[in-house]
Amino acid sequence: MTLLATKNLTKYFGDTHAVDGVDFSVAPGELLALIGANGAGKTTLVNVISGLLRPDRGAILFQGSDVTHQSVHDRIKAGIARSFQLVNLFDQLTALDNVALAIFSREGKTQRLMTLADQDQAVRDEAMEILHQFGLGPAAAAVAAGLSQGERKLLDVAVAYALRPRLLFLDEPTSGVSTREKAPIMDIITTRVRSLNIAAVIIEHDMDVVFKYADRIVVMHQGTILADGAPDEIRQNEKVTTTLLGRRVPG
Repeated sequence: MTLLATKNLTKYFGDTHAVDGVDFSVAPGELLALIGANGAGKTTLVNVISGLLRPDRGAILFQGSDVTHQSVHDRIKAGIARSFQLVNLFDQLTALDNVALAIFSREGKTQRLMTLADQDQAVRDEAMEILHQFGLGPAAAAVAAGLSQGERKLLDVAVAYALRPRLLFLDEPTSGVSTREKAPIMDIITTRVRSLNIAAVIIEHDMDVVFKYADRIVVMHQGTILADGAPDEIRQNEKVTTTLLGRRVPG
């Protein structure tokens, strides 16, 4: 069964073939790592699927429906959400308010968000529960701008998680954090998405993270898919290790 599928998806920027006829799929509940060198087309592919960019050609099917020309908002309503490499938060609001606003957006209560956020106890209770699930309960009243980088990464994912997606794109969820923070962050993220059978696509450069957490790995190179397989298959794929790393990945 396929949750998401792209068919001949193409996006050019002048002479740069950022995404070049890509057939890409995600199964329900799987944790997929999308890897490749800088400029391989990973973020462009995700931007096209999530609606931030229009494709030049091709189709995007989500849960059997064609969403190729839907708006970002409509794709979120359909069940596609994402976090960003550069964290996308309301920095002057608290962690609790950031999550609460995502819940109000999910429910379509967007006209008086700031006043509703203070008045709707059910939403605040749900937001608080999500913060606890992401280990951010103690930081609920903290202004987002004052959080550590690791906490900001988790809050960004928590905001996307609050939209109740079926498919969640995570762009570099461990970038900019210390090595010792990476595993705890990924443990929290994977526990939460697996608990609700959410499919997650993680753009990641840290191969330790990729091989530890991914069910499947898709490798992009120059706008195309170079390889697609289980971690052990990718680890032993000499074309991948030579192209991506210039060496063989240790067993």
